[in-house]
Formats: sequence, C-alpha cells, structure tokens
Amino acid sequence: MPTAIIADDERLMRDQLRMRLGQVWPELEIIGEAKNGDEAIDLVDELDPDFTFLDIRMPGKTGMEAASVIGNKSIIVFVTAYDAYAVEAFERGAIDYVLKPPEQERLQITVDRLKARFNKPAAAAATDVNASVTAMLAQLTEKIAAPKPAHLQWIQASIGQDLRMIPVEEILFFRSDEKYTCVQTEKYEALIRKPVRDLAEELDPALFWQIHRATLVNVNAIEGVTRDIRGRHLVMIKGRPDKLEVSRSFLHLFKQM
Repeated sequence: MPTAIIADDERLMRDQLRMRLGQVWPELEIIGEAKNGDEAIDLVDELDPDFTFLDIRMPGKTGMEAASVIGNKSIIVFVTAYDAYAVEAFERGAIDYVLKPPEQERLQITVDRLKARFNKPAAAAATDVNASVTAMLAQLTEKIAAPKPAHLQWIQASIGQDLRMIPVEEILFFRSDEKYTCVQTEKYEALIRKPVRDLAEELDPALFWQIHRATLVNVNAIEGVTRDIRGRHLVMIKGRPDKLEVSRSFLHLFKQM
C-alpha cells in the first residue's frame, strides 16, 4: 500500500486534499499530517512515507525549504496556488504538483504520474533534489518570497464537503459562534474556523469594520443603522433581512450616520 503525509498550515486544505485523494486514489494511505515544514521533516523521518504533499508557503520552514531537507527520502508533491509561474517550472522539473484548491480532474493527472513512479524500482522512483531541481526551487523561492499583500484578498471556506475560494469583496459579513465563523455572501453561507479577532487583524480595516466582538461587516454592504425596542443599535444589510448588533465599543463608527 502506498503511503503519504500532507503538510499544509490550513486545516481545511488538508481535509480537502485528503478527501480528493481518497476519491482518485483510494489505495493511498494518508499516515500523517503536518502544519508546517518542520513538522513535515519530522514526520518523514518518523513514518517514512512514499509521498509527501507539501504546501509551498507555510510558517516556519516553507515547503521548498522542507523539500531540500527531505531530499530523496520521499517523493515530493508540491501543493501550490501560484500557477502563474510555478506550474511551468514544475512541468520542467522532477517534482510533481497539485494546484489549490485541488480539483479532481487535475489531481488525477498527478496521481497517474505518482503511480508510475511508485511502480518503478525504488532507486529510480525516488525524487532526488539534485542541482537542476534545486536551481528551480531557488528561482521559485525568490518569486514567492515577495511580501504578502497587506490584507487578505480571499478566504478559504467550506460548504459541506466543498472548499470555496471567496474574494473578500464578495463577503457581506463574518459572524462567529463558539466553534465556527459564518462567512455570508449574497448567494451562500460558508464556514471557517478562524475567529473574528484574527480576521480583524488580516482584513483591510477600511473595507471591514468590527462592530461586535463576534462580527465584522463589509462597509459596502451596510444599508443603515437602526435601534430596536431595547435600544440596541443594529446594522441593516443591503438586500438581506439580517440585522447585526453593534456593541457599545464600536458605536463611534456610526456617529456620522
């Protein structure tokens, strides 16, 4: 039975990749998961997987830095959202890749490649991070190392078993409960595990206002503010029945309204 580990700092992405791999390669056993490159290196040493699925950009050691340490201990498969330049380089190199979010048809191509390698003698199947591949990784590292956008541009959120990539400008509001944060758009509701306090630090404060410890609202979605019979201030959302409570700490945002 072929074995693999998955390394990605996003739990939803790990779950999505595990599910998709189970659909296209049910014989593959996922024997471990890591949240960063350092954990991936430790798991490879501990579990000796045939394949290692590495997210390119993770906290601590990146996927590429982890790949240079793992070397030929496991066949490397990069998981990347950077198809604008990464795909071309991977096509020329000795390393396979999966695009985010993993689509079944494209993942099947990668799985077919991996099966072909797995059926070869071990020495021929091992992915050796040799001089040419190292040069390719160095080139990609330089491009990917560019600073991240100052604010989140999209949100990865789940709807049932599906993962959606939602541009932040399409989101009307975020509202948290004890376990999940609801991501509300005009067309659907999705869920993430990231709390509002973390989102407030990562989203553009000119676009999303925090109006409650559990609520962020897109300023472009605000129709107005009203009061209920208890004297609470409520934000009305354009085209929707939702009314979002404003806590006293954030009333100053609406002093001009």
